Amino acid sequence: MQDYHLHLWTHEDPSTWLVIDQLAAYCEAAKEQGVVEIAITEHLSRFTRTIDLVGPIWEENDDSPALKQSMADYFDFHARGDLDAYVDIVLEAKRQGLPIKLGMEVDYMRGKMDAVAEMLKEYPFDVLLGSVHWMGSWMFDVIEDPVHLDEWDRRTTEQAWDAYVECMEELAATATCDVLAHPDVIKIAGRIPDAPEEWWDRIAEAAASSGMAAEVNSSGWRKPIAEQYPTKDLLTRFLERGVSLTTASDAHRLSHVGFRMGDVASLLDAHGVEELASFSERECSMLSRTERGSHGHPG
Repeated sequence: MQDYHLHLWTHEDPSTWLVIDQLAAYCEAAKEQGVVEIAITEHLSRFTRTIDLVGPIWEENDDSPALKQSMADYFDFHARGDLDAYVDIVLEAKRQGLPIKLGMEVDYMRGKMDAVAEMLKEYPFDVLLGSVHWMGSWMFDVIEDPVHLDEWDRRTTEQAWDAYVECMEELAATATCDVLAHPDVIKIAGRIPDAPEEWWDRIAEAAASSGMAAEVNSSGWRKPIAEQYPTKDLLTRFLERGVSLTTASDAHRLSHVGFRMGDVASLLDAHGVEELASFSERECSMLSRTERGSHGHPG
């Protein structure tokens, strides 16, 4: 198994010390959960260079002043990281022999992805995750914030899903990233259309047509939906279209590294999945779920 979605910052902290000891602790925690390959994938939106590049994206839509202000406050609190320092600490960990991949979770920003892709080319990333966390200024998965949670009652579930999947399709079409992260995270609040098949089909087709892998992410078990991403029916659609898979905990703290990887393994067993997509320098190879990656076994 692998854990290809790990963050260094918690949601509560605007910054953290970047130290080798933290990365070593992640490797040890992964080993204890039977994980043989990990990737550090901090949010691209948490770095000052990104915000300098894309500008105040929350102002570029017709959303309510409350949504715009909430998103502005969110970025003011979170977007404080130094991208170069982040890359340097992960590369130093690799040089010291820690079994770590250099990755990034690339938050989709409509109309900005060409510029984002050019910036990312400057760094030696192993894997880039593509994710959608907002539509306009609506951060639909920040359900602990009433401003964003209340927005679910201002539109239909079908409208929300359609807007989300349209963003996923656009993200995949940019060819900026390698893996679709938590591909049906739109279900986080438990709002699911009565007939979601259309949107599942579109998500699966977006991955297949772009050549991207898709992530089986255990963090949904920590959310109100209490289910992994993707749901079993979407996972089946990925496999029917030949989409390769990665596995991930989406950990934002040490205790979540490798979270419920045993349950993820059982899910993959039930679907006959024997290989996972492994990335190095943005190149994909397929490895047995028990095979060691190019950096060996954590620990």
